[in-house]
This record gives sequence, structure tokens and C-alpha cells, in this order.
Amino acid sequence: MIDIYEKITELYDKRREVEMGGGDDKIIKQHEKGKLTARERIDLLVDEGTFVELNPFISHRCTDFGLDQIEGPGDGVVTGYGKVNGRDIFLFSQDFTVFGGALGEMHAKKIANVMDLAAKNGAPFVGLNDSGGARIQEGVGSLDGYGQIFYRNSIYSGVIPQISVIMGPCAGGAVYSPAITDFVFMVEKTSQMFITGPKVIETVTGEKISSEDLGGARVHNTISGNAHFKAASEEEVLEEVRKLLSYLPQNYNEKPNRIEYNEKDDYRPELAEIVPIEATRPYDVRKVIEQVVDQDSFMEVQKDFARNIVIGLARIKGEVVGLICNQPKFLAGGLDIDSSDKSARFIRFCDSFNIPLITFEDVTGFFPGIKQEHGGIIRHGAKMLYAYSEATVPKLTVILRKAFGGAYVALNSKSIGADLVYAWPNSEVAVMGPEGAANIIFAREIANSDNPEETRQRKIAEYRDKFANPYVAASKGMIDDVIDPRETRIKIIQALEMLRNKKDSRPSKKHGNIPL
Repeated sequence: MIDIYEKITELYDKRREVEMGGGDDKIIKQHEKGKLTARERIDLLVDEGTFVELNPFISHRCTDFGLDQIEGPGDGVVTGYGKVNGRDIFLFSQDFTVFGGALGEMHAKKIANVMDLAAKNGAPFVGLNDSGGARIQEGVGSLDGYGQIFYRNSIYSGVIPQISVIMGPCAGGAVYSPAITDFVFMVEKTSQMFITGPKVIETVTGEKISSEDLGGARVHNTISGNAHFKAASEEEVLEEVRKLLSYLPQNYNEKPNRIEYNEKDDYRPELAEIVPIEATRPYDVRKVIEQVVDQDSFMEVQKDFARNIVIGLARIKGEVVGLICNQPKFLAGGLDIDSSDKSARFIRFCDSFNIPLITFEDVTGFFPGIKQEHGGIIRHGAKMLYAYSEATVPKLTVILRKAFGGAYVALNSKSIGADLVYAWPNSEVAVMGPEGAANIIFAREIANSDNPEETRQRKIAEYRDKFANPYVAASKGMIDDVIDPRETRIKIIQALEMLRNKKDSRPSKKHGNIPL
């Protein structure tokens, strides 16, 4: 007679089978490629001993093309929940050792199931992607599975934070799921994303390119902007994911965790020297950020993409904030298509998850040029303006040096909903720079004078004295205060404290129509 212990032994044998995935040979091959297994990745991501697997015994039900003869433990994906930094997360980790991680009907069902649980429980969702794409043997069933996931990515956007980690290939329709999520991480040399692979491109267009040059970590972090972070190894990437989660709330109903930060003195004398008084001299805005935020707390997002704007998460007195900062080191800090897209998406993320926005402004305007105009800078610049306007979280702006034209308006000005706007005493707030303004306003006077160049310089100086300062804007209520640069951190701390219970609403509607 069979007793319970035999059944328990059978259970453990079956579980062991599932845990071995595609078997020792496939695991060795995975390691040879410099890649970890699905379960090794989970162990690195979650706190030790916290992972609980769901649906381990699910298997495919396809009988075509010989699949009825092939076992696929867990159907090529591990799903479940665990804790990161003591807080719940839900996750999937694709297993490349089983069917090359290819997505089929039941594989997708597992992922969809755990996504629904994440949304019901209000906890972040992390996807570890390592897949050859759709399981071709299952035909349209696999495509339907992708649709199930994309749909959930979309409807849970802004409900729970969603993070995608690309640990291997991610091709075809599979890339659209990461694209919808909030943040995408990639591993250098071992992860790629593309819609059509190198072979298809060569067949159709004749262009030859390697997988890495087409869709590697460097490409997506610098050229396309499809990824937000990269690291040299899987271990480093997963550690960065853990770090990012520490800045985020569990869901849209919560605020990020505040931590104790006991620094007594918030006065920063170095800030008086960092920004050159000459309007045309470049500097690194990260040095301003370092002085204002808590030590070593700045986590930059999309560091290598659209480098004329710097965005990221940080803490100020223990409170999480989102930073959007012009970077005068690149394109003189002017706004272009890519920087507008980069900042707009980040602003909307922060607004979704109750993260206050701080803007450090030093901008001459939108970047001129035929390529920009024909590429749709009007539409792309409008995205940023739209994102700031619809955001209801606390919104602060500090004008560090220049704030000219439409870019001044778009970068969280008072007119589009900033709660507080501060300006340093050296700042210039105007429709345009003194040189351009004088050339237009006094064009006739300059042309008709005996010494046009001397007249021009005199008129530039006149305009600068009259308008190139923060006090005209301050007199009209567009700037709340002109502050000592050294007190910037103090002023921001006070403002965040004052705005902690801010409530703001927008007219009732289904949703707006952002100019995409």
C-alpha cells in the first residue's frame, strides 16, 4: 500500500526535475555564454530565502511538430514572488535552457497570472527576459500569449512599477513588452533587443550588421534610448535593479519610503563657484546635483542618451525626488527631440508614483536646425510641456543661469503649474538672449548708425541691464524668490516639507491626448 511519504518523495522528484530546467548540458552551455540560469538570477535579485515559485508544473499542450514528444519543465519560464529590501515583488525569469526561453501559450499564461497578482497586491513587477522569441511550433497561440502580456503591461502602467531586465536575446514582438514597462536594464555583450534580426535585415535590405551593433546594450543606451541602464555583468545589473526598487513606492497609492538622514548643516558654500557667471561657459550640472542631494544618493537614468539633459532619482533629507536638469556640457544644454522625449517620459513616471519633481534650469532654448524641425521638434518638445502641465506631484524649479524663450516655459515654469520657482541672482530670464533680442528690437537703429557694431554692443548691454536678470520676472510673480545659491538645498528641503501634503486635481476625463 502506498503511503503519504512515497507521494511526498514523488513530489520532490518532480520538483527537482522542474528545477533542472533543460538539464545539465543546457545549463553548462548557458554558463559558457557568460549567462546565469533563470533560477540563479532570481536568487541574486530577491532577498535570500524569500522566493516562492508559482505554477512550476505547468507544461505546454502542443502536439504539432513533435512537441508532444518533448518535455518542457515549467514551459521555459519561472514565475513567483519574493522580497527585495524586505518589500514584496512579483517576477518572471525566462529559462533559456527550455525551448530557448521561447514563449508559448502556457508560458504566457504563467506570466499573465503573476502580473495579475502583482496588480491585485499593489507590488512592483520585474521581468527577466532571455528568450528566442515566439515558439513557432505553437503558431498564433504564442502570438496571442504575447498580446496577453502586452495588454497587462499597458493597463497596469502607472498602477505598479514595472521593470524589464534583458539578460539575453529579446527579438521580434517580445521587445514590445519591455518598451511599455517603466525601466529597461541591459547586460553588455550578452543581451540584445531588435524587431528584426541581422539575417532578416540582410535578406530584405542588403545591410550587414552584427547582433550587438544592431541591438546591444550600448546601442540602446546611447543611440535609440530604448534602455535606461546597462552594466558589465548580470550580477551588477541585478544589483542595480535592487537599488532602483529602493527608490520606488510599491504602487500608485503610496509614496516612496523616506529614510532617516541626519546631516545637520545644509548650507553649501561650493555652489557659489560651480556655475560660471559668463553665460556661454560650460559646466557639469552633476556637480550642482551632488551639492544639493544627499551624499551618493543620485541614481542617474539614461546616462548616455540625450546627454544635454540629466535625469534621475535621488534623496533630499531622506525623501525621494526626481531630477530634470539641463546639461550645458552638451549642445549648450539646449533641448532637442531626444532630450524632450527622455525628460517627458521620466516626468510622467515620477508623477505616476508620487515622486516630487525638481528642475535645474539653464537653457538657451530649443536646439535649432533643419533636422530637428523636420524630425518633429514641435511635437516632441510639446510632450515635455504636456508632461509637466499634467503632473500633480510637488514641482520645484531652480533657474541656475539662463531661461530663454519657449524652453523657459516648457521647463516647469509658473505658468504651467510649478509650485515654486527659485532663481539664482546671476540668472537671466527673457524671451531670448540679449544678443538676439538687441539685433531684432534695434535692427533699424543699428543699421542707420555711424558705427553699427558699437551701437549694437551698446544696445545689447542696455537690454542685458534691463531684462537679463531674475528681478523682472520676480516682480511679475513668475519667480517666487531670488535665492543665494549656497542656500539652494535649504530652500528645497523647506519647499518639500511644505508641499508634503499637496493635493491637486485635473478636469475629469478618460485620459488626455499627449502629442506622441
